[in-house]
Amino acid sequence: MTAFMRKNKRVIPGFGLSFGVTVAALGFIVLIPLCSLVVFSSGISFKEFAAVVTSPRVRASYLVSFETSLIAAVIDACLGLILAWTLVRYDFPGKKIMNGVIELPFALPTAVAGIALTHLTTTNGWVGSLFAKFGIEIAYTRIGITTALVFIGIPFVVRATQPVLAKLDVQYEEAARILGANGRQTMMDVIFPEILPALVGGFTLSFARGLGEYGSVVFIAGNQPYKTEIAPLMIMSKLQEYDYASATSIALVMLLVAFLILFINAVLQSRTSKIVSGIS
Repeated sequence: MTAFMRKNKRVIPGFGLSFGVTVAALGFIVLIPLCSLVVFSSGISFKEFAAVVTSPRVRASYLVSFETSLIAAVIDACLGLILAWTLVRYDFPGKKIMNGVIELPFALPTAVAGIALTHLTTTNGWVGSLFAKFGIEIAYTRIGITTALVFIGIPFVVRATQPVLAKLDVQYEEAARILGANGRQTMMDVIFPEILPALVGGFTLSFARGLGEYGSVVFIAGNQPYKTEIAPLMIMSKLQEYDYASATSIALVMLLVAFLILFINAVLQSRTSKIVSGIS
């Protein structure tokens, strides 16, 4: 009996207290602020709520946010996988510095990133002037918004796939080569199924972060109605007009979309993990 109790003894004692602190912290930090959106939105009728969230200008802002966030997440998934692969599989001078720079978008204030990217991508900037010669404008267009979202979203993909690649045993690749598989077959049949759940998770987090991003986008977007206005900007505009009901209504829609994205992410990761387990 004593051996059984020792075996089941928790490293951190006091489950009741720990669980209570966890629930309380989660409530104060997450649930109560989110519930306030529902409370403020309930101050208007459903007809008024529907009129606000489906107005042409708000719908256009939804489209801009979804389109640019999705494109940026796809780019992040591709570039992030390449970056993670390089950091894990190769040794080169400055590797530790590059590994630290990956997390710079997490630490850098988003407004600073937005201002810097705007100066770089205007027609007089270092990058924007090069593309301007070919008639391509970056700043104050959806291309500029996508560029900013790629910048702030790529760490999610890198940090999600990097640990999986680091734990992946090289012997599986060697066995595949011995059995006659070429590089593409080894990548698609051996490596990619293992990193797919992490890659899906990183892609989803990048997409969700892009939908809610404001600071790094508001400067480079140009904020042209029906063209480069994003949904978070519409929320800020309503708040500046002291129209709290409309602002919280739009925010509530974005909150529901965020929950839907996280739910889809959980389902996709669960299914891809089962598929990978079945293959292995």
